[in-house]
Amino acid sequence: DGVVISEDDLPKIEERMREHVKASQTFERSELGVAEALDRFRGLGEDYKVELIEDLITNEGAETVSLYRNGDFVDLCRGPHTPATDRIKAFALQSVAGAYWRGDSDRTMLTRIYGTAFLSKQDLAEHLERLEEAKARDHRRLGKELGLFRFSEVSPGSAFWLPRGTQLFNGLVELSREMGEPRGYQEVKTPQLYDAELWKMSGHWDKYRENMFLTEAEEHPMGLKPMNCPGHAHLFGAQQWSYKDLPIRYSEPGLLHRNEPSGTLHGLLRVRHFCQDDAHIFCTDEQIQDEVAGCLEFAFATYKLFGLEPSLELSTRPEQRIGDDDLWDRAEAALESALKAGDHEYTVNAGDGAFYGPKIDLHITDSLGRSWQLGTVQLDYSMPERFELSYTGADNADHRPVMIHRALMGSYERFIGILIEHFAGDLPFWLTPVQVQILPVADRHADYGRQVKDQLVSAGLRVELDDRAESIGRKIREAEMSKTPVMLIVGDREVESGEVSVRERGRGDEGSESIPELAARLVSRASDRSA
Repeated sequence: DGVVISEDDLPKIEERMREHVKASQTFERSELGVAEALDRFRGLGEDYKVELIEDLITNEGAETVSLYRNGDFVDLCRGPHTPATDRIKAFALQSVAGAYWRGDSDRTMLTRIYGTAFLSKQDLAEHLERLEEAKARDHRRLGKELGLFRFSEVSPGSAFWLPRGTQLFNGLVELSREMGEPRGYQEVKTPQLYDAELWKMSGHWDKYRENMFLTEAEEHPMGLKPMNCPGHAHLFGAQQWSYKDLPIRYSEPGLLHRNEPSGTLHGLLRVRHFCQDDAHIFCTDEQIQDEVAGCLEFAFATYKLFGLEPSLELSTRPEQRIGDDDLWDRAEAALESALKAGDHEYTVNAGDGAFYGPKIDLHITDSLGRSWQLGTVQLDYSMPERFELSYTGADNADHRPVMIHRALMGSYERFIGILIEHFAGDLPFWLTPVQVQILPVADRHADYGRQVKDQLVSAGLRVELDDRAESIGRKIREAEMSKTPVMLIVGDREVESGEVSVRERGRGDEGSESIPELAARLVSRASDRSA
């Protein structure tokens, strides 16, 4: 109590740890009845461990708990532990942070020390090197340096998008639309705020309410949507459908709000307000396999544009769920059948499905070797039941449709954060918000620069003109730092010749080129969408 630990203390703590490693101290496991364990830790004043044991009794019916002894210190832990300290060959303490007990901001703030350990010093060194590279690529820093977005305490967990960032964001939304339309997706728009009755019908009120932003209108409870699915289900249920109409594929770049704890917020990667490339498909049982296959094809085609290759994971029923076991059996079997029919390799993540249905998660590995879960395809028999959705079958009887939840990029915010770090801010030419910067050498060249800009913009390129009264050297340096792919230098020679001097980021001077030739080349490069 009263001891404050800072990062300045970490070297001293590491030194003590090395002494313990050298001493080859053992970790001894034992089990104790819960009553005796409670008495022991109450006597030691270990209130947090007492609370954990009480929760194990209440939630899991625990009769015993496992303890680990290291010298005079006895810890409550499920384990396993390394047998002795000398097994720890290489480690490093990295940082200190505050953490609320059990993630509850109304509870005590504790001190958390982050560290890592490896089997060899070489593995540790390589890991620390990757961490340094990750710091250099941190999307929060690069986003600010590149003029893409800002964060503010006036709206925690929500990005303020600057013009360049908005261009990037909108480009991804348009990409989703462009790829979705020929695949039969119809874009819809649904409200942000719904009556609590809708959330009760969908199951969110019971299973997800703590993650929602709630309010009242005329003393009536309302909730901002954390997901688009209930609105799409309501929309589908508003009219009568025939089996001939199915599948119906609704897409919506929907704005969502989730009440994430403040301690979990992390730049664009964990936010409270975000936009998701959401879609919901309503189909027959017989159409499931083709629709899931179509979702996976769409995902693979999308990721290929960024040079990303996904791996697949089938997540099955969680403990907290809605719907009976028969529905879950059908849903899990249907997804597994679709995966096998497509000859996809996949792993099973037992118990990690959504509360309303099993799912296929798509993971990618970035340039630093980190795994990210991006897309998801979720099968849902439960929500159509809860909303009493139906279509008229070939037998003229009413049948229940199947609902498939589908997101490929996930939230655009998170996807942008991942892309920034994957590419170290050096985004593909077709995606980068500013493709060309025109740099006049002096004020007298600005008018010619504007003419060049007009021609390139008319060709469909994204162009900025830097007509500030700064030296050409500074303009080039700043354009390089902003990671602009193409810089065009215009001075007396270029005005006279009607050409531009081309400079490619990372490659330097590329010589002179006529504006029509340059425009055609760059438009072709942008259209190629090669990462």
